[in-house]
Amino acid sequence: MNKVYMDNASGAPVDERVVEAMHPYFNSRVGNPASLHESGAEARKALEDARGSVAALIGVDSKEIIFTSGGTESNNIAIRGAVQRKKKKGNHIIISAVEHMSVINTCKDLQREGFEVTTIPVDRDGLVDPGRIADEITDRTILISCMYANGEIGTVQPVPDIGGLARAKDILFHVDAVAAAGKIPIDVRKDHIDLLTFASNDLYGPKGVGALYIRSGVALRPVMTGGGQERGLRSGSENIPGIVGMGTACRLAKEEMEQDTRHMEMLRDALIEGVLGNMKHAYLTGHRTQRLPHIATFRFSFIEGESIIMSLSDLGVEASTGSACSVKTLEPSHVLIAIGLRHEEAHGSLLLSLNKWNTQAEVDHVLKSLPPVVERLRALSPLYQGD
Repeated sequence: MNKVYMDNASGAPVDERVVEAMHPYFNSRVGNPASLHESGAEARKALEDARGSVAALIGVDSKEIIFTSGGTESNNIAIRGAVQRKKKKGNHIIISAVEHMSVINTCKDLQREGFEVTTIPVDRDGLVDPGRIADEITDRTILISCMYANGEIGTVQPVPDIGGLARAKDILFHVDAVAAAGKIPIDVRKDHIDLLTFASNDLYGPKGVGALYIRSGVALRPVMTGGGQERGLRSGSENIPGIVGMGTACRLAKEEMEQDTRHMEMLRDALIEGVLGNMKHAYLTGHRTQRLPHIATFRFSFIEGESIIMSLSDLGVEASTGSACSVKTLEPSHVLIAIGLRHEEAHGSLLLSLNKWNTQAEVDHVLKSLPPVVERLRALSPLYQGD
C-alpha cells in the first residue's frame, strides 16, 4: 500500500465533481458579479446558485449566507461583528475551553479592547456543561460561542441546550461548525443558532473559501470595509471559482451525507476497537459515542505523538497529533490540556481523521503498522519500564 491518508481534519481531498464544476470559472466564465454585461450576469447566477446550495445544507434562506475566505475569517466576522454591534448593551463574552484558536485568539484580542471573556471548562470527554454557562451569564453578556463539535477529539457538544439557554436570555449564540458541517445533520432553527461558521475544505471543497450563516434580523458591524459585497460584511470581489466549488461540495454533502457518515463511522469504530483492543497503555480521547463520524483520537503513554507520526509516515500512513493550527508550537494541544491531560500525556496524541474514500483495507494497514511502531518507540523511551 503506497499511502494511507488519515489527516483529513487538516486538509481533505477535493471531490473530482467539485473540481469539474469549478473549472469553467477559471478561464471561459471569468465575469465579475458586479459587472452589467452578460458575463457578469452569468457570474451573479453562479454566485447565487452556490449560495442556495450552501443554505440548503443547513436548511436556511440563501439571504442568510455570506461567503468568506474560510472558517477563521467567518469566526472573526461573527464574533467581532456581533460584540461591536452589541457593546452598548454589554461587554461580556462566554466561550468554551476547547474552541478553535480563531475564536480563542479573537476573544483575547477583544479583551484588550475592554471586553470581558469567560472561558467555560469541559469534562474529561471534552463536553461543555450548559449549567456552567448558565451560572456565568450576567446582564452584560452579549455573546456565547461554542463549537458544534471538536475536530481534534471528535466530541459533539450539547448545542441545542446551549442555544435554548442563549435564546431565552436574548444573548447571541455563535457556533463554529467547521468540523461538523456535512458530517452530521445541523438544524440551526431547532438549535437556536444565530451565527454559524463553516468551511469548504472540510466538505471536500477547495481551500480558501468559507461561509457564515447570519440569522435574519441579526445585525453585525463590518470588520473590513470596501465595496460592499456580501451584505457589506465581506467586501472584495467574490472568489467565484471557489464559491462554485463550495456550493457544489455542499450540495453533494446534503445528498450523500447519510451514506458517507455510515461508512466513516464503520471505519472509525474499527480503528477504535482495533487500537484499544490490541494495544496496552492506549486510550481514546473524546466522548466514545457522542462524537464525529470521522475522528478517532488516541493517546499513548510513555512516547511522543511526533515520533509516532514520523514513524507511521515511513510506513505510508499520514496522520497528525492534533489540530494543524497547533503544530507550529512546541506546546501541547490546548484541547487536550482542557480535558485534563498532563503535558506529558497530551504529547502522546495521535489523531486519525477519515474521509469518505478511506477503505477497510487502509484501516487494516494502520492497525497492522501502529503496534510495532509504538512498541519500538517505548523500547527507546526512558519513561517506559515495561508492563
